[in-house]
Amino acid sequence: MSGFYLPEGMRPATLEERRRFYGEEFDLSKVAAWFPAQFGRPKFAVIIGRHTKVYPPQYKEDADTTIVIDEYSSLGDVCDEVLEFLPEAVYYDRNVYDGRSRKTGQELAFDLDPENVTCPIHGTLVDKMKRGQGLSFCELELEIVKKQALGLYEFLEGCFSQLKLVYSGRGFHIHVFDEASWKLGIRERRKIARDVKAAGFEIDEWVTTGEMRFIRLPYSLNGLVSRIVVPLKKTEIEQFNPVSDVRCLPAFLRR
Repeated sequence: MSGFYLPEGMRPATLEERRRFYGEEFDLSKVAAWFPAQFGRPKFAVIIGRHTKVYPPQYKEDADTTIVIDEYSSLGDVCDEVLEFLPEAVYYDRNVYDGRSRKTGQELAFDLDPENVTCPIHGTLVDKMKRGQGLSFCELELEIVKKQALGLYEFLEGCFSQLKLVYSGRGFHIHVFDEASWKLGIRERRKIARDVKAAGFEIDEWVTTGEMRFIRLPYSLNGLVSRIVVPLKKTEIEQFNPVSDVRCLPAFLRR
């Protein structure tokens, strides 16, 4: 990630730091509790080193690939796979499947990233892309997107009753766990995305419409910035500071 700028203290995790996190800190009981019973058996995925260019040498050819983990007996098996790949990112598939792996719906979600907001210092995303800094963000952009996340949460409360807010390690995700929302079709999801954009929120439309079905797994490590992906209560977000909040700092940064 040479040439990128990030808030102070945020940096890519090394392979050894990833190994320590997934071997010593990764809480599988919290991961299991994240999924409602109706979700069924989720599929997972990893990206080893697409953005950080940090990867085990034996997986150099697969560093940019999204590797799906769908054959496992327990979450312990999934963790073993993660420890094998030592990825920069771990995701889960928002699609809901039946016992025969047939898609029956998809969890609705909203993704707000700090690089997408217009910064008075660093400009728009287009400006950053022209400078080759599309994944960069500063503390001001982080503060702006945090306020957007709170505003979007309150906006969505008018439509849904089961919302979960997550700090993604970079920005914020809002997950909708109303079971009826899982049945929404692509046109309905596109309308929701347009309405949210029209209300002034800079979301990643691919996530909301469902064209991008993978989303970062809560309690995993965002290896781009060395921050733990943590769910938050609505009342916690205003005072939440991911630069220093101990809940999202892995042990290798606390010691």
